[in-house]
Amino acid sequence: MPNEIDRRSTSLPPAAGPSPAASPSLLSADDLYLFNEGSHLRLYEHLGAHTIVVGDVPGTYFAVWAPNAERVAVIGDFNGWDPTRHLLRPREQSGIWEGFIPGVGHGALYKYHIVSRYHGYEVDKTDPFAFFTEVPPKTASIVWDLDYTWGDQEWMATRGARNAADAPIAIYEVHLGSWMRVPEEGNRSLSYRELAPRLTDYVTRMGFTHVEFLPVMEHPFFGSWGYQITGYFAPSSRYGTPQDFMFLVDYLHQHGIGVILDWVPSHFPTDDFGLAFFDGTHLYEHADPRKGFHPDWNSYIFNYGRNEVRSFLLSNALFWLDRYHADGLRVDAVASMLYLDYSRKPGEWIPNEHGGRENLEAISLLRRLNEEVYRHYPDVQTIAEESTAWPMVSRPTYVGGLGFGMKWDMGWMHDTLSYMARDPIHRRYHHHELTFRMIYAFTENFVLPLSHDEVTHGKGSLLGKMPGDDWQKFANLRLLLTYMWAQPGKKLLFMGGEFGQWQEWNHDGSVQWDLLQYAPHQGIQRLVEDLNRLYRELPALHERDFDPEGFAWIEANDAEQSVVTFLRRGRAESGEIVAAFNFTPVPRHNYIIGVPRFGRWREIFNSDATVYGGSGQGNLGGVTANPVPSHGYTQSITITIPPLGAVLFAPDEARP
Repeated sequence: MPNEIDRRSTSLPPAAGPSPAASPSLLSADDLYLFNEGSHLRLYEHLGAHTIVVGDVPGTYFAVWAPNAERVAVIGDFNGWDPTRHLLRPREQSGIWEGFIPGVGHGALYKYHIVSRYHGYEVDKTDPFAFFTEVPPKTASIVWDLDYTWGDQEWMATRGARNAADAPIAIYEVHLGSWMRVPEEGNRSLSYRELAPRLTDYVTRMGFTHVEFLPVMEHPFFGSWGYQITGYFAPSSRYGTPQDFMFLVDYLHQHGIGVILDWVPSHFPTDDFGLAFFDGTHLYEHADPRKGFHPDWNSYIFNYGRNEVRSFLLSNALFWLDRYHADGLRVDAVASMLYLDYSRKPGEWIPNEHGGRENLEAISLLRRLNEEVYRHYPDVQTIAEESTAWPMVSRPTYVGGLGFGMKWDMGWMHDTLSYMARDPIHRRYHHHELTFRMIYAFTENFVLPLSHDEVTHGKGSLLGKMPGDDWQKFANLRLLLTYMWAQPGKKLLFMGGEFGQWQEWNHDGSVQWDLLQYAPHQGIQRLVEDLNRLYRELPALHERDFDPEGFAWIEANDAEQSVVTFLRRGRAESGEIVAAFNFTPVPRHNYIIGVPRFGRWREIFNSDATVYGGSGQGNLGGVTANPVPSHGYTQSITITIPPLGAVLFAPDEARP
């Protein structure tokens, strides 16, 4: 519903010439102060387009930041796109232009026509705070409200426990436009509302606890996958309205699935209708290309030292948590923000005031971001995609950390995929690629990612990376996934990997669902489903994902046989899980490993089971510990580790 505002609250001075009617302002003096100070957290309530009623006259209030403009007009389908019809007025010295246009309502198309003070520059800009835009390649903003009746109250009241450090978190990473298409209708993507039941049913069946969407924010080029954003406050109109996207989130929540959104504060595209060179100056981006232009992505870098830009980014992060009930933000390309010399040669970057390569302004912003997110939404998570050895990324700011809740373990991903791609005969010489992770595994709160980045740009699919014949490729993939789920850390798997897609990801197509008519792919899918079930139901596999007490090597150094064995522990004494992995196609019979207790150890999982497409070698349901000391324990079990296989054991009383 439009806001009811008394005409007497008007604060805009009169202006000569055609212009919006005298109107109230949605910006108080405090709003202006906080905005210019860099501390405003709810700018989306004040800038942009908002339908209101002035007295008894309905219309739309517009406000845009353009401090170097000589003139700003609202153009749209309601005035023939005429830049002389509806001029905005400057608000004091804030750099904000605002005005009320009677009769303009929900669904109206509009842009801002900006005439700069400099060099005769004129441009039509999409509203940086628009809630909705035309379907690309069209670029007009649309006057829209965010009214929606949510039905996820139960989820919102309990999500803190589901997002906690000791909770099972298994994330299914999804690109909305290519998860499932409709071939009989021109291969179109599913809408938000079509996705809701299909994606929810699938994720529920597979046992994932969360979905993570590649950026849903509006982007002009579909092939950027959403990482080149022009509409930071608008979910992409390719799949429906803002309310349609709310419905998708709401539906997932009502079925117990969390929603994490990719968020990109690291850079934005150079399109002339977007944020770039907004008012004839480098307003949102840093003016010096050594700090303001990203050579890898041919995009602009936000000016993190500019207060108003900080207000924009902080407000945007909180917006998705506030209005769309997101349960977390995965922050893209954090490393590129932290380092001034990221992807730059000597002479192409400017040291900080201390002569170092750290981007102090970006660091300050990231810390403030996490402080504000956790202050206002303590039951969500922020997750950093950060690929360097920067310390304490997921540690609180009050001890010197960046304040993220979690961090992607890019080192694990790189080392493990490098190892798995090797012919098993050579793996003995690269055993450290498996074991090195445990030197640093608990320095951060890690998520183990097998993400979209690993199955694009010629890297091939996960299945395609595996060596050997087809049987060995599937066995290797089953082994990799089991190793991932057994390791300490939360899990993330990109769509298609859960059933062994052959082709690398193609954003213009669909996931290769047709492969599920074949038994080997059904086997991979069943394996992931069962791994998720065990991960959720056995506390030893998730309670201490971030705690060194939750992991212990049994044997880390059997490089000759390419075998590793380790122990996972929950908080309860009976919660141990023994995991054994054989990275060669030679079965390891009569393999002795020490265990922490006598009694029977049930084989609770075997990646070589025939139901998964394996050869069926195993331990006939379990083994009994013998009083034979091994690996520092007074008892041991003698087991078979299948070829290119993994087996998990639990004490008889620890039933999933």
